[in-house]
Amino acid sequence: MRKFVLALAFISSATALQAQTRPFTPALTCAQARQIVFANGAVVLGTGTYTYDRYVRSGNFCLVGEYPEAAWVPTRDTPQCLVGYRCETDPPFFFGD
Repeated sequence: MRKFVLALAFISSATALQAQTRPFTPALTCAQARQIVFANGAVVLGTGTYTYDRYVRSGNFCLVGEYPEAAWVPTRDTPQCLVGYRCETDPPFFFGD
């Protein structure tokens, strides 16, 4: 029983550490944040203490019925850095349609 409890504690701590590995954009430069999205194609970025979202390199990483929308995040060197796109469910709005 003791081994089971120790194993469970180890797994819980490893899971908690893994959950904290999300890149935090306010600590990165704009170029670093863009590179992370570009290199991974799709990644979850932390944009504040309790805020995060999924950012993608292109619409190819969105699900069927989702559309890419330009996404800006705060970074160390600029308050609004275009890092890529977020997948949105609302279709893009075009004038004249």
